[in-house]
Amino acid sequence: MANLSPEERAQRAFRHAQEEWRRALESHRLAPPDAGFGSRLAALAAAAAAEASACRQADVAGFDWPPHRASANKPPYELQPGTGRRGPEELWGVFDAAVTELNRAATETDLVEVATAYDALAAASRSACVGGGA
Repeated sequence: MANLSPEERAQRAFRHAQEEWRRALESHRLAPPDAGFGSRLAALAAAAAAEASACRQADVAGFDWPPHRASANKPPYELQPGTGRRGPEELWGVFDAAVTELNRAATETDLVEVATAYDALAAASRSACVGGGA
């Protein structure tokens, strides 16, 4: 990896973070009710943090974020409001706001803005996990 250019390192980190993010979301989509919810939420927090890091690395390498349609970024069912999420509702309110902000940022091209939104989602996921979602 030391022989790779900054662009190649950024692309590799971004691909790895995208795969980690995809696996974390998929684990929520395929999950039975309650079994391992806290572990899945912790994995989502880690994946969001990896996405934030990869976005910052890609920004330094000169890349832009490829804009997405916000409607395509709905969280898995067990993470949506009204589905029996455990823990304090105010923590889930912060989580929901972070999802909304990530969806908004993802429609733009600013990698730092997307990274900041992923950081907020990571923090909200960790808080929900510690606050009773685990």
